[in-house]
Amino acid sequence: MASEEVIKVCTTKMKKAFEVFSHDLASLRTGRANVSMLDIIKVDVYGQMMPINQLATVSTPDPRTINVQVWDQNNVTLIDSAIKKSKLGINPQIDGQLLRIPIPSLNEERRTELTKIMGEQAEKAKISIRNIRREANDNLKKDLKDKKIGEDEVKSLEKKIQNLTDSQISELEKKLKEKEKEIMTV
Repeated sequence: MASEEVIKVCTTKMKKAFEVFSHDLASLRTGRANVSMLDIIKVDVYGQMMPINQLATVSTPDPRTINVQVWDQNNVTLIDSAIKKSKLGINPQIDGQLLRIPIPSLNEERRTELTKIMGEQAEKAKISIRNIRREANDNLKKDLKDKKIGEDEVKSLEKKIQNLTDSQISELEKKLKEKEKEIMTV
């Protein structure tokens, strides 16, 4: 693998890991209704796990409510139970094919629990980024062993990969701190 290609692949994978983390953070609620809150919930329908937005129209008519207009009447109870089983701590109210989900304001205990969940998600993202770094370094060592590149180039690329890793992790930490501040603000 060419040296520039190693860096490019590593950068792409790390950015993807960061995007996944950012998406997961967006799904955590901050006391305001947000349609992306339901993105992490998968419903077992038609023999597979599907996100709610592929089974219904999700909207926020006001800052404290999420409406889920289910397209197929048979999926209403399945979506209802999936939402109740999630870690979001919300209870839908069924009205025919419409699920109304009131978003209660966050209490101190729930805020602390959410920051703990965010910390777990951040740690998973960091592990993913570190694994990408390890994989890239292993590829470099393999190329060195196969005499495709020299030792000086390996050292230079390892330093670039480490700098990339450090910058992605610091960006991740910054995003985590912003979200923690948002959640802990009453």
